[in-house]
Amino acid sequence: MPINIEQLSHTYLPGSALAYPALSNISLTISEGEFLGIIGHTGSGKSTLIQHLNGLLLPTEGNVQVDGLDTREKKLRKQIRSLVGMVFQYPEYQLFDETVARDVAFGPKNMGLGEDEIATRVNEALRLVGLDPEAFSEKSPFELSGGEKRRAALAGILAMRPKYLVLDEPMAGLDPRGRREILSLVESLRRDFGTSIVMVSHSMDDVAMYADRIAVLDQGSLFMV
Repeated sequence: MPINIEQLSHTYLPGSALAYPALSNISLTISEGEFLGIIGHTGSGKSTLIQHLNGLLLPTEGNVQVDGLDTREKKLRKQIRSLVGMVFQYPEYQLFDETVARDVAFGPKNMGLGEDEIATRVNEALRLVGLDPEAFSEKSPFELSGGEKRRAALAGILAMRPKYLVLDEPMAGLDPRGRREILSLVESLRRDFGTSIVMVSHSMDDVAMYADRIAVLDQGSLFMV
């Protein structure tokens, strides 16, 4: 089943003098296994839109359903967040634990998995992002290079084996080689595991190379798909 966004509007601080309509009447379907690029100028609503995909933000009007699960249903949000992995800009800033392995294990532990399954997922996720578990598991995340930190942070999301992977400017601050590596990794996840990819970017070149479709936001509205 897909992610269905139906007539979604979102207003920050509704009912106050500072009320700001960030999204207006957006309808969009994200299909299984597809790569959807989302582009638009700063302030167009890209980040606000993707934060609705796992219930971090809730609609002011309209609704969002992930595999038939309504994000407005509080009791369903844990299940929704296991389906939708969210990688924010500069995800390396989210690293916090003593070792890389413990950091990557955080999500699977919250899912209530057993120790053996957690260890399997940690090793698998590190290999997927190109970090050798034997070399990196016991390192401090803060000893890693910038590119390695970003990979470790991404591994923490992949260890939860999300069906949908949502990335907000994943190449921000990276050099050309780092950008190519992240794009190649994301495309391989879709190709090898059928993971649906939703990627926000300022760069039309980045998304045009891999995306099946591109959604263009303009001042909170869906300009074209």
